Amino acid sequence: MEELEMQVAQVEQLIDENNRVGLEDFLNELNISDVEELIDELPEHGALFLETLHLKRAVNVFRILDFPTQERIFKKLSASKIREIINEMPPDDRTSFFGELKGDVVKRLIIMLSPEERKEALSLLGYPEDSVGRLMTPDYITVKAHWTISRILDHIRRYGNASETIDVLYVIDSDGKLMDDIRIKDILLAELDTMVGDLIDNRLISLNANDPQEDAVNVFRMNNRVALPVIDEQGIMLGIVTIDDILWVANEEYTEDMQRFGGTEALDEPYLDVSVLHLVKKRAGWLVVLFLGQLLTATVIEHFEAQLMSAVILFALMPLIMSSGGNSGSQASTLIIQAMALGEVSLADWWRVMKREILSGLALGLILGTLGFIRIATWQFFTDHYGEHWFLIALVVSFSLVGVVLWGSLTGSMLPFILRKMGADPASSSAPFVSTLVDVTGLIIYFTFATLLLSGVLL
Repeated sequence: MEELEMQVAQVEQLIDENNRVGLEDFLNELNISDVEELIDELPEHGALFLETLHLKRAVNVFRILDFPTQERIFKKLSASKIREIINEMPPDDRTSFFGELKGDVVKRLIIMLSPEERKEALSLLGYPEDSVGRLMTPDYITVKAHWTISRILDHIRRYGNASETIDVLYVIDSDGKLMDDIRIKDILLAELDTMVGDLIDNRLISLNANDPQEDAVNVFRMNNRVALPVIDEQGIMLGIVTIDDILWVANEEYTEDMQRFGGTEALDEPYLDVSVLHLVKKRAGWLVVLFLGQLLTATVIEHFEAQLMSAVILFALMPLIMSSGGNSGSQASTLIIQAMALGEVSLADWWRVMKREILSGLALGLILGTLGFIRIATWQFFTDHYGEHWFLIALVVSFSLVGVVLWGSLTGSMLPFILRKMGADPASSSAPFVSTLVDVTGLIIYFTFATLLLSGVLL
């Protein structure tokens, strides 16, 4: 932190002295991440920093900025610098940036691209917004099965600089269909006269250009790859997706899921960049839904008002029942959503999940039910707080806890499957939503047991 403060002070001094040469030397000596931090500290000078940096360093800084910062800086850059940056940007990063902009702005920027870059940009923008096609880059190295290692090494020396990565090479046939991929390690360790075909092991893992980006995150996670090839429906190789892009997607997915877990719509920008009005709009929808759910809770209480008047002690024990059901539902929902995100559970597993949650819900309910019974018995022993019918009251609480915990576990675990089947985001079955739903049904279970066991005694 102290080092950053010193850098900020030095940059401000150079700007005040109008020392562009000194500023250029200073910025070009910093790490890319240090320049990004300077832009965060001095946002009004972000455009000046990019204008001053060497082109490749300016591009590398620009690609790691969040979109609101990119857009703010872009508006202040000169037309010539804009042209240089978008033509130098890697295709996948450029596509991601273009995808966030309004249509008329994208059209003006595409005109600034060279014919070759324009063709690539239009091709990548043709894929759905959240598809793998938007992430892929066409900068990779392909080889043929009949090539020798010696020829491959010459090929890498000639075209390697233009590739996003040379960690993996891709074997294609004469029609451009992907046959296999080969690690650079295998190339370097093989004899110079070895044929590529002899190194193929037919353990190819690839992505489809129309696959959701979230699926690609799971494939990378399960297969420990730094890059994966992207193909079309006919198996033609279109590009590659690298781990750095996947990490960005994973971070965005995680952020959105955390916001939905908390009962809000996902924010499209960093929290501090969102206006208060926009923040209210994002939160109001969920709060209204949850409020309407709580109105149902009030309706249930009003329906059983006579029972509550007859046995006030039931009202005192309501929070115990409601919180237990909501907590068990939130637990189950969180576990299943996480398992879905990691690819551990699919829609076809719903029945296996239901059976497991029935067993675990019963076990958890019995544990809490036993604790609830012990609590009432202990209080009765020391205070006589529950009167002569304490045993029946304890049974009501115990049976209710078993019922609401079982119901909460089933509801929390099945809602993600239902939402996924409907095409919605499972993260929308967030903890507040599940808790509200289980509160309503939990009270019905509670008062039903109370009516059955206490009718003619306290009711």
